[in-house]
Amino acid sequence: MSNEHTFVICAYKESSYLEECIKSLKNQTLKSKVILYTSTPNEFIQNLCNQYDIEMNTKPGGGIGKDWNNALSFVTTKYATIAHQDDYYLETYAQEIMAIFTKNPETLIAYSDYAEWKNGEVIPHNRNLKIKHLMLKTMSMFPKSIFWRNRVLSLGNPICCPAVSYNLAKLKGFTFDEAMKVSLDWKAWYVIGQKSGEFRFVNQPLMYHRIHEESETTNSILDNSRTNEDRIMYQLYWPKPIADFLMKYYIKSQETNN
Repeated sequence: MSNEHTFVICAYKESSYLEECIKSLKNQTLKSKVILYTSTPNEFIQNLCNQYDIEMNTKPGGGIGKDWNNALSFVTTKYATIAHQDDYYLETYAQEIMAIFTKNPETLIAYSDYAEWKNGEVIPHNRNLKIKHLMLKTMSMFPKSIFWRNRVLSLGNPICCPAVSYNLAKLKGFTFDEAMKVSLDWKAWYVIGQKSGEFRFVNQPLMYHRIHEESETTNSILDNSRTNEDRIMYQLYWPKPIADFLMKYYIKSQETNN
């Protein structure tokens, strides 16, 4: 199955974390194809691609959604993982995820649990992460049910985007919302979630999501993009009064990124 899966790294400018991400993908117990996409080609990225024998691809960017769509356009395998340049994948990620796809061929997306990484250390599970873990386990109880996953996702977004792998054969025509800056992953789960198929969860942390001051998530919190887009997402699931009520509690989850 390794020749059916691609890690496509989204790289931007000159990230000091990029090489660590590359090494984590190259050290997988199940070897997958590893390629890189960037809208900001430069000597730093090119040198790392040369060093680790990685194909570098580029197209004009225009935001996160545009970059993610561009990245997937270079994937030729059935399954893909968009690897964020700041994050780190444990060595069994590909093995566990591909085992899910093999066992459950109707899977639309497969994703693992994750840990947050800050200042070189794994952050102990705080209340926010514990709630997300409970939501992930709850959603996994009925992986085929559109109604069930919509009900869980209507309360918030527990799925960590870089922990997700996509069955591109079942997602033909799917694209990320290029108008959104941060909640585009939640919007993606909403769109994909209306399709017949399965959402499959690996109940163990298989990657570390890095939290740092330069991340897009942190920046989007500071300029209120996340708050505005999360409100849009709640209103897709709920009438406005209920959406506004839920937002009061969801905003508190942003504090873990500060």
